[in-house]
Amino acid sequence: MTVTVATLGFPRIGPRRELKFALEAFWSGQSSEGELLESAAALRAAAWVRQKSLGADWLPSNDFSLYDHVLDTSVMLGAIPERYGAAPGPVDLATYFAMARGSGEGEGCGHGHGGRTALEMTKWFDTNYHYMVPELAAGQQFALASTKPIDAYREAKALGYETRPVLLGPVTWLTLAKGRDVDPFDFLDQTLAIYVTVLEQLAAAGARWVQIDEPCLVLDLTERQRTALTRTYARLARVGIDVMLATYFGGLEDNLALAANLPVAGLHIDLVRAPDQLDAVLAKAPKTLLLSLGVIDGRNVWRADLAALLDRLEPIAAARDLVLAPSCSLLHTPVDLALETRLDPEVAQWLAFAVQKVEELAILKTALNEGRASVAGALAAATNAAANRRTSPRIHDPAVAARVAAVTPDMRERRSGHAQRIAAQAAVLGLPRFPTTTIGSFPQTPEVRRARAERNRGTLDAAAYEQFLREETERTVRWQEEVGLDMLVHGEFERNDMVQYFGEQLAGFAFTAGGWVQSYGSRCVRPPILYGDVSRPRPMTVEWWRYAQGLTDRPMKGMLTGPVTILNWSFVRDDQPREASCRQIALAIRDEVLDLEAAGAKAIQIDEAALREGLPLRRRDWPHYLGWAVDCFRLAAAGVRDETQIHTHMCYSEFNDILPSIGAMDADVISIETARSRMELLEGFADYRYPNAIGPGVYDIHSHRVPTVEEMVALMRLAKAHLAPEQLWVNPDCGLKTRKWKEVRPAIAAMVAAARQLRAEVC
Repeated sequence: MTVTVATLGFPRIGPRRELKFALEAFWSGQSSEGELLESAAALRAAAWVRQKSLGADWLPSNDFSLYDHVLDTSVMLGAIPERYGAAPGPVDLATYFAMARGSGEGEGCGHGHGGRTALEMTKWFDTNYHYMVPELAAGQQFALASTKPIDAYREAKALGYETRPVLLGPVTWLTLAKGRDVDPFDFLDQTLAIYVTVLEQLAAAGARWVQIDEPCLVLDLTERQRTALTRTYARLARVGIDVMLATYFGGLEDNLALAANLPVAGLHIDLVRAPDQLDAVLAKAPKTLLLSLGVIDGRNVWRADLAALLDRLEPIAAARDLVLAPSCSLLHTPVDLALETRLDPEVAQWLAFAVQKVEELAILKTALNEGRASVAGALAAATNAAANRRTSPRIHDPAVAARVAAVTPDMRERRSGHAQRIAAQAAVLGLPRFPTTTIGSFPQTPEVRRARAERNRGTLDAAAYEQFLREETERTVRWQEEVGLDMLVHGEFERNDMVQYFGEQLAGFAFTAGGWVQSYGSRCVRPPILYGDVSRPRPMTVEWWRYAQGLTDRPMKGMLTGPVTILNWSFVRDDQPREASCRQIALAIRDEVLDLEAAGAKAIQIDEAALREGLPLRRRDWPHYLGWAVDCFRLAAAGVRDETQIHTHMCYSEFNDILPSIGAMDADVISIETARSRMELLEGFADYRYPNAIGPGVYDIHSHRVPTVEEMVALMRLAKAHLAPEQLWVNPDCGLKTRKWKEVRPAIAAMVAAARQLRAEVC
């Protein structure tokens, strides 16, 4: 029996975010389309070289994307909404990026698109990666509009690499799609016809295998989805190319019989998220089915206990051929731990990034094929690291454990109901109807980033850096006053990231210098590494809030990131339940909330942008997660007086199925993303009869186009159709740090003008 190693996908961005900088240079007009494509080709070639040199036997192609693999699939199928005006035939980059980012007149990579809005964007299953939602309409006709999978395979072959092309599965693509007055599965036949053509072209190019990702197989499937899976793979099997059906992010469970009996040559399963499914899979999978076991965590950064894995794998490898792989694409992990030169050595020995994970797989392969003695040194190092992590005194803090044990039910309850609180807050704040505010951050300009980099390098001293931040903050506060915003924010220029900034000031977190992962497009984040018990040694935001409030008579929001978002946007320790870590973070944020209130803050925003994305993929598991997630938010927020207004913010997720839990959070004001979906989310809030205030985003900040006053007024009129005017705030749909001031100033001015027009209409 033989064991081989596969990677299901490798990070696209490059070791030093080369893709980000190439994209942004192109978008800004500083480089040409040819230069962008050359940079992308260099990244692909480097990834193949690296994976092969690390010991991977099965290399992926078509796992690279200039923006998003779901968008790539939509373009391949020719599923282009009419508003982009795409002519039949290949889709150009202008149209591709207009779908991803939107475009203003005369913008969009040199081609005007008449102010087209971008596709909706939401979270990829329960990860922090965002995908562009396919948009389908009745009567839409598909046609092959991109040969990217075939081109990528040929490109690798020309460089000497035999690859296994990666395709997003047709049933998962239809599951993710949103139909406009049509069921996406009505397009199954059209979709399959194009997939057949793509597979035929891959086979003609010489491809022997193709990897088709169907993560929908770990969800609760409808009968129509099950039927679609059966029809799909019966049709694709006739092409004659071997299919590795890849599932991940959970277990197959009730879908195992379906998956095991599809006419495919291989099946990949996630044994990190669902380790208990192995025995059932082995019992049901035919011996002729090549099994790919996802034994290394593709979504977290912890080093594996290789000896423990071998104990489990050796009996299986003795009986059948196996492929060892990460649990999912390595898209979700940083590229290379070797680039971290300043990370604490004790913490570093507990970690493995994408490169190290492929190395771990290669060690397992060698041990299974040649015996443990052939890699004895590597196995001993992994065992020692695991033992050190279990026993390190840096992991457990008795004081934190004692504080969590002392939490009482009343600590999660506001003193009065919302009706009484809102009256007290109105008396203190004195805001008009349709009050205007922003989500928190303002543009992080090149000057801001340069000053931060100089401070980190030590070429700018602390006093000079603080003075620079004070000037930026004052300039932003004055501009907000001038433009007419009702509730101000300080701009967050001192913050590198909404999670990292807090994690750096909390005990129990470690940070990387280059541990970047892609969030969407060119947007990359460096998730904190939550390795131990969490506490707050000292106040984190109070002085900057106090300085900003001292500049104005208007209310200044205190800005915090909530415990669930800090948890979900970090690489979280795996040696205790996630909810235990979240409660520790909640107590730390509670301390900050109370300190802000004591300093005089009348409004405090606790962002929970990631609450929905942490929702388990199986509905039976929702109540438990939502119970502790809401509990942690309330623990962080509920200690304040009635007159202190608690805001929260959520974005880029579907919320209608968890509205009772959002209501249970009992925030006084929630701001949510609704600009791209044209307020359709609010239908659920109206049906649920959400009692508190809502700021539905009227400005899509992830697009560079500037919306008009008329557009925003139209969106708010839609909002008024669902909710009472006294419930409504007017705000962008997310923070503005990634935008430019030349976009922000006119957009916010238009937003304020829209609010004034709405007041006139109502009054």
